[in-house]
Amino acid sequence: MAANGTICNGENDFSKRFYAIMYTIILVPGLIGNILALWVFYGYMKETKRAVIFMINLAIADLAQVLSLPLRIFYYLSESWHLGNGLCMFCFYLKYVNMYASIYFLVCISVKRFLFLMYPFKFNDCKRTFDVYVCIAGWVIVCLGCLPFPLLRLTSNETHLNNKCFVDLPVKSVDGRISISMMTIGELVGFITPLLIILYCSWKTVLSLKEKNSLSQDLGEKRKALKMILTCAVVFLICFAPYHFSFPLDFLVKSNKIQDCYARKVISIFHPVALCLASLNSCVDPVIYYFTTDEFRRRLSRQDLPDSFHLHQPRCGHSNDPEQSSSTGRLVESLHCTL
Repeated sequence: MAANGTICNGENDFSKRFYAIMYTIILVPGLIGNILALWVFYGYMKETKRAVIFMINLAIADLAQVLSLPLRIFYYLSESWHLGNGLCMFCFYLKYVNMYASIYFLVCISVKRFLFLMYPFKFNDCKRTFDVYVCIAGWVIVCLGCLPFPLLRLTSNETHLNNKCFVDLPVKSVDGRISISMMTIGELVGFITPLLIILYCSWKTVLSLKEKNSLSQDLGEKRKALKMILTCAVVFLICFAPYHFSFPLDFLVKSNKIQDCYARKVISIFHPVALCLASLNSCVDPVIYYFTTDEFRRRLSRQDLPDSFHLHQPRCGHSNDPEQSSSTGRLVESLHCTL
């Protein structure tokens, strides 16, 4: 809107068409990929691999986001919402919960790979209870942290919505200092801190590869770990960095703090692209599983997947093999506890 409250010409035309097209493209591969990932990870649950708990939760977050896309596609094609304000707000809220849950679990996967690699003897206990608690805490934190998104769009006058939802929801007027504080906290906690953690894990793993006293098996596992951590970092930057750059600008537009029509039009084009890149993460994550996890790829290629869950993988813990009783054997065995 401009200063007089009118919408600049064509401000929302691009975003609605673009959302409908991109969400349609994301829907099918995201649905198939994450259902397949959960099917394969069901087998991992019977093994002693701790990081799989985070991958399962990441797949659940991605799948939940994908399942909400049909309602979004329908709205952007029809430009009318007849399913009630409550469902509209829930779908709107779910989008951000799933996005930040994906960020949280990508960080957990990277940290888990890093800790198992750098401190194999300290983290060789393959019990999954702690990881389950971390996941539960993560979901609670993310759900609470994302509450401002729908709360800033709620209005006491439902007739004012006029069957509108998602991008057309009005934004409550918020004091400038409060809005800046909220955006700053959101950017620091939701993007900058997770990014720094992933980059730190990548940097330390790269340094560990340069150690001259590393065993050949150790080097192989370090390369695998670095491959996954770097892939998480690249996906993180591609999918989430554009959105967290455009988010403050879009908020300023919707709260009518930016009134110049040219600036509004540029932001109205950039923000939908950035938001769809964030949604694209739900399609990219299954690709990460396949190309960075040997076990995932090996099991997915088997005809007898259900019967092969216990095959070809050493148990975590103590081995009866005398060769595994040495420090080198325990190190290799601990590294097999990771993905």
